[in-house]
Amino acid sequence: MSREYIDFNVMEENGKLYRNRRLDTVESLIPNPYNSCHAADLLELPNGDILCCWFAGSDEGNADISIAVSRLKAGESQWSMPVIVSDDPERSEQNPSLFLTPDGEIWLMYTAQTAKSAIPDAKFNLQYTAEIRRKISRDNGESWGKTETMFSREGSFCRQKIQVLSNGRWIFGNWICFSDDTQNGSDITVVQISDDQGKTWRGVEIPGSRGRVHANLLEVEPGKLTALFRSRSADNIYYSSSDDWGESWTVPVRTELPNNNSSISAIKLQSGALALVYNPVRANDDPDVTVWPRLRCPIAIALSDDNGKTWPVIRLVEMGDGYIGKENDINNHRYEYPVVMQSADGRLHIAYSYYDRRCVKYVVVTEEWVRGNKTEK
Repeated sequence: MSREYIDFNVMEENGKLYRNRRLDTVESLIPNPYNSCHAADLLELPNGDILCCWFAGSDEGNADISIAVSRLKAGESQWSMPVIVSDDPERSEQNPSLFLTPDGEIWLMYTAQTAKSAIPDAKFNLQYTAEIRRKISRDNGESWGKTETMFSREGSFCRQKIQVLSNGRWIFGNWICFSDDTQNGSDITVVQISDDQGKTWRGVEIPGSRGRVHANLLEVEPGKLTALFRSRSADNIYYSSSDDWGESWTVPVRTELPNNNSSISAIKLQSGALALVYNPVRANDDPDVTVWPRLRCPIAIALSDDNGKTWPVIRLVEMGDGYIGKENDINNHRYEYPVVMQSADGRLHIAYSYYDRRCVKYVVVTEEWVRGNKTEK
């Protein structure tokens, strides 16, 4: 259904959709009544509504961090005020993703880790205490069922949503965090596989994946999969492939795209191209060390026409604050953890943590916009 947009002047954090005529985008700042918000995900529903979820509260890792959900109704032009849908007062609930099952259920997957206040002298974060949980909605996200633990292995983490392959297999990219002194540099990626629509799962570890996490799993041809990874080394995005429905994987290798040890998001488009959103920044060239740079700006979207091997088409989605010098680029605020989704009408929907996690920004473009082709006004 068509939506009406307000011309961009000064965008307010009210959830209204604005048309940015200079960039030819549609944008919105989704309302955020919390001190901090992070790690958004998007899902289009069969009725045309779009859900956006993220984690919100005082600060990442605190006990009051919970999962929030907002809705953009079909045909309307304003995101709703978010509502908190998770319910553990003692754990920090993070990294949500929304998965629409073939029979119409919505699975909200997220992590739950020991809150910082429980172990105040921890050397780094407490991701090594996490497990992966699920809540199910059977009414298009209007209400959510009980909390269930899906993956109880200590240190289990997730970011991207469950994928359904062309043979009906479900796959879910996880990574495992450990209690050591590497600051998450020892994390490994495990692909969870289900051949009974999520009733049971078995894990396949990707070889050589130490420090390569946030696997985006894409079926580029029947049975042939591409995985794209965040790098704990803050060097480049990494690439791995499987030719047997995810049963085995190649050792991850560098792509040409930089990575700053921050989350990425990739999807296969209706055209057959791959689209990836990320921070086009690197801070290190040694793949064996762990680096956590502050800079998470700007945000770009890249396209690949060879299943993720090369990315010749790139356009900035978020310009940031404009600092680009090596001595003053840290003056940029953080614009980070982007997610990309393609709706049934072909448009590309992007959401990310905006202005040091002040709120979630939502941007709508098209593949033609990324490629530099003219679009309708």
